Amino acid sequence: MVERDEGFGTGLAELMNPEVARNPQPIYSLLQASTPVFRLDGVGVIVASRAGVDEVLRNPDLFSSGVNAHDLKTKRPLIPLQIDPPDHKKYRKLLDPLFAPQRMKLLEESTVRLVNELIDGFVEADEIDFSQQFSTPYPSQVFLTMFGLPMAELPRFLAMKDGVIRPDVVVGQEFGHPDTEAHQQRTADSIYEYFEEVIDERAGAPRDDFLSHFLTAEVDGDRLTHEEILDICFLFLIAGLDTVTASLDCFYGHLAEHPETRRKLVEETDAIPAMVEEMLRWETPVMGGARVATSDTRIGEFEIAEGEMVMALLGAANVDAAEFPDADQLVFDREVNRHLAFGGGIHRCLGSHLARLELRVALREWHRRIPDYRIKPGAELVYTAGIRTLASFPMLLGPG
Repeated sequence: MVERDEGFGTGLAELMNPEVARNPQPIYSLLQASTPVFRLDGVGVIVASRAGVDEVLRNPDLFSSGVNAHDLKTKRPLIPLQIDPPDHKKYRKLLDPLFAPQRMKLLEESTVRLVNELIDGFVEADEIDFSQQFSTPYPSQVFLTMFGLPMAELPRFLAMKDGVIRPDVVVGQEFGHPDTEAHQQRTADSIYEYFEEVIDERAGAPRDDFLSHFLTAEVDGDRLTHEEILDICFLFLIAGLDTVTASLDCFYGHLAEHPETRRKLVEETDAIPAMVEEMLRWETPVMGGARVATSDTRIGEFEIAEGEMVMALLGAANVDAAEFPDADQLVFDREVNRHLAFGGGIHRCLGSHLARLELRVALREWHRRIPDYRIKPGAELVYTAGIRTLASFPMLLGPG
């Protein structure tokens, strides 16, 4: 295998530019056919095949998800994302029961209410900004509800999320610029300060919410420390808000251009869960997952050095014909769908069942009330690379 296909340039910007983020599947297929593993200057090793991505995700001893793989200006490793074995197992034993499907089902009524309250605000309008009025506030409101926090905190939470995940966009300077780095650090510090106050308050007056559960959760005599709860809250803020927003942006970007699929959502609500899974596979809103090689190793015949960054392209793995029949097509009644939109291995997304609930409810309730919509003529949807979100999504409601 070659180290780099010159056709993809010499940096991450060439591979993950807005055009690729808007329509990544052709690039994924081209990579799999030509260079399923390659080295990209300034980034590290890129893995695009399903077999290679599986190898990266399922071997945490060789490919670490620790702090070196995710520089978010945090004080400590985020739990459980940046914790590798053996400690990772302890945290998942504590946290997995809180996010089990049965517990997530209990949130459905409040989630339905949130979706409909948002739709109430624009259902009579002819034109909306889907991103600003629905996909961005919705998962954040679910988060605030789960954690027992006031809805008035929504603008603050969105600012904190963007300040850590995409400070380059907020500041207007690229990653590595002193202003960008400083803003990201200030934002990270503010997240710790915010949750310090909330945790102290909740410890004195517990409620029936996730923060209170973190304070009392226990497995085999283990309970979470104050700092560990802070690290979990930090991760939930940056991970739980943006990924569902990105999923909605990707889903509705496709649906706005495919009326036949919208009709299926309206007429066959029982098919929505399977459709969510297939759209997660096809769109894969989080394009990749970063790891760091803990020793010299290889994927196939491709050699990787200790300490080298490895990017597992989840989106590419999800359109690999070696895993999926008709991988290049949306097949809504796909019987077996082992997609990696939520990652894989021990670090598979803790909140995947919550994300599925949010997406199912959004699609069902929206299409019950708004069956017809389309992208505003002349508007261009510009997706961010990495996590495929939209800053603006001009949408026209009603029949075209």
